[in-house]
Amino acid sequence: MFRLIPREESFFDLFEQGARNAHDGALALQDLFADFRDVEAKAAKIKEIEHNGDRITHETMTRLNRTFITPFDREDIHELISKLDDVMDLIDASVSRMVLYRIQTIPDDAKAMAQVLVEATKILVDLLSHLRTDLKTEAVLQMCIEVNTKENDGDRILHHALGGLFENGLDTATIIKWKDIYESLEAATDRCEDVANIVEGIAVKNA
Repeated sequence: MFRLIPREESFFDLFEQGARNAHDGALALQDLFADFRDVEAKAAKIKEIEHNGDRITHETMTRLNRTFITPFDREDIHELISKLDDVMDLIDASVSRMVLYRIQTIPDDAKAMAQVLVEATKILVDLLSHLRTDLKTEAVLQMCIEVNTKENDGDRILHHALGGLFENGLDTATIIKWKDIYESLEAATDRCEDVANIVEGIAVKNA
């Protein structure tokens, strides 16, 4: 359809950048958990990725405030980029707590949670690339379902991990530390699901 004032298409670039940044953060987390050495240096790398996410979010908000015609509802743009940023914020928060708590070893459940985040954010990279041209395809709905499945996996791992904390005779301080970390990691999977739900809502509105 002809438009007297064209839509600002650069939002799509920013969405894709935000998704890739979250995926980069998840990969960096997985790398840290797989080889838990040079922790401070790897944590600094994750912090740098988190700062890049903040930059992407700020640029999106600036464009949103300056743009007359947007690709879809302003509220959806705001929520979408905010939830993408939250994924990276929570990954960074989890790692920062590990440094603060002087964590020495990584349990299998934490490694499994990192794997879920890698898989969920990879789907988001593919999902956000569809926003520009083929939002209404069956593939979009399927990817949203897949992200929801990953979030369910995160819930399952969290429950297993928390149960293990109380079954393995750990001291109270260790239980509190790991409960905090596990819940932060699982919250990151929740934000992935939020992103998928927002995209699904946008697809429905524009059907």
